[in-house]
Amino acid sequence: MAAPVTEQLHQDAIGLDARPLNEVAELLARSQSEAATTPLSSLSPICTGAKAMAQTIRSGGVLRYLAAGSSGLMAASDALELGGTYSISANQIRIHMAGGLPSSVEMPGDVEDATDNLDRELAGLSTKDTLITVSASGTTPYTVAAARIARAKGATVIGIANNGETELLQLSDHSILLSTPPELISGSTRMGAGTAQKIALNMLSTLMAMELGHIQDGMMINLRADNEKLRARAKGIVCQLTGVAPEQAASALNAADGNLKCAALMAAGALVLEEAQAMLRSTDDHLRPALERLKQNQETINLGDTK
Repeated sequence: MAAPVTEQLHQDAIGLDARPLNEVAELLARSQSEAATTPLSSLSPICTGAKAMAQTIRSGGVLRYLAAGSSGLMAASDALELGGTYSISANQIRIHMAGGLPSSVEMPGDVEDATDNLDRELAGLSTKDTLITVSASGTTPYTVAAARIARAKGATVIGIANNGETELLQLSDHSILLSTPPELISGSTRMGAGTAQKIALNMLSTLMAMELGHIQDGMMINLRADNEKLRARAKGIVCQLTGVAPEQAASALNAADGNLKCAALMAAGALVLEEAQAMLRSTDDHLRPALERLKQNQETINLGDTK
């Protein structure tokens, strides 16, 4: 049986260590670039997976990121950004990594096969949840066993793998195949495979945020402004969306207790917080239609005043 692609020898590997460093550097960059294009072949399952993730958040379910080794680090990095970037509640995010998240510079290497504790680890899994599983080989026992448990519990499974026709992809509701070429350093899937995984995870969470109405005109309109840089960014976004002066944007953000969407509506229409909240509820938390409705209301009022 042929070795998985992620374990095969790269065509430029022979004599690699005898080449000048600048040649090796170019090969490394080119191999990463090639890997980075592989998500383009899986746009459909990435989009349907993102919709499933958005539905999980809307319904009060939990996004569960699960993987082992370097794939686990890719998954964890995406999960850890969801709160600050899109204000996804910490109660709706879980990270499951074989052996646990590293607390030192040493990565546990003997846990990919450890499935004994998975039933307990996933005991709270429900039909509202989405399990996002990542495995370069597509056969990692920890990841495959988790996908089986999730299916048995009726949860949605998103599977990301770099080898086709593997069990993880077969178990998944949304199968994302990232057909990366062999690694320049054979088996070092933190490289090309990891690059492709990170891009696919970025796409999933970003598209999920768009479905939830947390992105408008390329701006993060549901960010959690908990430091000076983000408070300044939030003020700039309100100004950009509404055309008001920075002082008015800052005042609206303060009155909205930092809720950027409410602040934009309050700044644009001289609304109180309760009115802005009600308008967002009527548009399923999407700001654009709320701003358009506010503009139409103002035009109607202005038209009435001219009669």
